[in-house]
Amino acid sequence: MYSTVPCIKSDDGSMVPSSHDVVMEVPLSVFVNGRHALTAMISPTMLEEFVTGFLYTERIIRKLEDIDSLRIEEKSAGTPSASVLTKNPFSIMLSSKTVLSGCGGDTSYLDPERLPKIQSDMTTELSTVKKIMKETLASDLHTRTGGIHIVGLFGPDGKICIMEDIGRHNALDKVIGYGLKHNIDFSRTIVTCSGRLSSEMVRKCLIANIPIIASRGATTTLAISMGEQSGLTIIGFVRSQKMNIYTGVERVKNQESGMGLITSHPPDYFS
Repeated sequence: MYSTVPCIKSDDGSMVPSSHDVVMEVPLSVFVNGRHALTAMISPTMLEEFVTGFLYTERIIRKLEDIDSLRIEEKSAGTPSASVLTKNPFSIMLSSKTVLSGCGGDTSYLDPERLPKIQSDMTTELSTVKKIMKETLASDLHTRTGGIHIVGLFGPDGKICIMEDIGRHNALDKVIGYGLKHNIDFSRTIVTCSGRLSSEMVRKCLIANIPIIASRGATTTLAISMGEQSGLTIIGFVRSQKMNIYTGVERVKNQESGMGLITSHPPDYFS
C-alpha cells in the first residue's frame, strides 16, 4: 500500500536528505464481457471487492450472483487488470454511465427523480456515531503517509470492514463489494468516511440501501438534497463531541445505552 521514497526535508530553513512513506497509486483496467468499462486510479488492495462494488453501484449487476467470473491479473510493471463475465452478456452495453476522473473515483449520470428510496427503520445514537468514527480513523497507513481515504462499514455487531484507498469513492465501492461477498444486510448498516460526502458517495449508499452515512469531513448541497429526497441520514464534521446532522435526524437518538444506541436491543449497535 505504500513505498518509502527519498526526499529532501526542510524544517525551519534547514534542508537534509531523508525519506518518506508514500501511498501507492496504480491504474486498474476493468473489462466486462470483453469490453473496457473503466480505468480506475486506485490503491492496489482489495481489488475484487472494488470491482464487485463498482459493478453493483453502477447497476451493471443487481446482485453478486450476476457475476459469472471475476479474474484479477497483473500485467507489466505490476499494473493490474480485471476481467469480468456476467450472466447477462449485454449488461455493460445497457449501462448509461459516464466515467469521470476525480479523487480516484467515478461519476454516473445522475437523475434525481429516479433515485431509490432508503428502505430501513434502523436508528442509532450520537455516542455510537462518535465511537465508530474514532474506530474508522485509527489508520496506521494514514499516519505513515497522510495520503489515503478511509471508509468503514458497521452493523449491529460492530465493525464489518474498514477499507483504505487514495479515492473515497473507491474505498466505498470496496466496502460495498465486501458486504455483497459476505451477504451483509445493508439496511442494518452505517457507513463512515474520512472525506467529503459528495453526491456520488450518497448515490452509492442509496443504491446499496445503506441508511446512514457519517463523515469527519464536509458535505455538499446536492448530497444533502439527495438525502432529503431519499430518506438517507447524512452526518458531517463528526469530530470529538460535535457533529452536524443534515438529513434524516429522526434516525439519530441522544440516549446513553451501554454498547450502543439502541433502546429495543441493548447488545446491538443499532435498532
